[in-house]
Amino acid sequence: MYQLVDTHAHVEELKDVGHAIEAAREAGLIAVVAVGMSYESNNTVLELGARYKGFVYPALGLHPWEVASELHHLQRSLSFIEDNIRSAIAIGEVGLDYDKRVRALADKDTQQAVLRDLLAIAKKYDKPVSLHNRYAWKDSITLARESGVKKVVFHWFTGFSSALSELLAAGYYISATPAAEYHQEHRRAIREAPVSRLMLETDCPVEYGREDRYASSLKDIVRSLNAVAEIRGAGPVDISSQTTQNAAIFFGLPKPA
Repeated sequence: MYQLVDTHAHVEELKDVGHAIEAAREAGLIAVVAVGMSYESNNTVLELGARYKGFVYPALGLHPWEVASELHHLQRSLSFIEDNIRSAIAIGEVGLDYDKRVRALADKDTQQAVLRDLLAIAKKYDKPVSLHNRYAWKDSITLARESGVKKVVFHWFTGFSSALSELLAAGYYISATPAAEYHQEHRRAIREAPVSRLMLETDCPVEYGREDRYASSLKDIVRSLNAVAEIRGAGPVDISSQTTQNAAIFFGLPKPA
């Protein structure tokens, strides 16, 4: 039996959280970092953390997709995160998204300003950060380094090799999703990063697959594991041991038995 940590999941979006957790436990999951995206979801992940204490660990964040809708209440959202930071294991999901559809709602400057505020909270309370970084790898690395935050994981990383080298040199991590089964840029990053800087995630309930699409759940952390093992030519037991150790150190989780 593996001992696995899902370092990035939208647990509050799962239709049946109890069933999803039960199935994931049977697959070897021992902990999940439940990331928040907005004021409302941050409230929910805190509730889930209290309900499934010792298994669901809440992270509080403001996703770049939600920045536009939160702008009128931005101080409320930031204050809520800071007021509840001691009940959270990390800041996340936060970051930058330069897809044109997202920039049409919140431009680069707005996204960067919000991210700076969130990174400042992480720095103040010495919390790790789970970072969204679509098409914004260079700026994400720059802002992370400027903030002085020590622990940053670039979740579902698909950036250039040069960006990967830069973030690794800064001491940061990347995480692997089930997309590692087929997504070439994601696979390349997983191949190039040292296993000591890799973690696993599902980002559930996001949909994966090229032709046969499926809505992921927590148990699909095993797909992330097996894809990483295949890419690196290593045994899944070795990958599970190293990535779980990485997650425990990064997030300050209890050490696995």
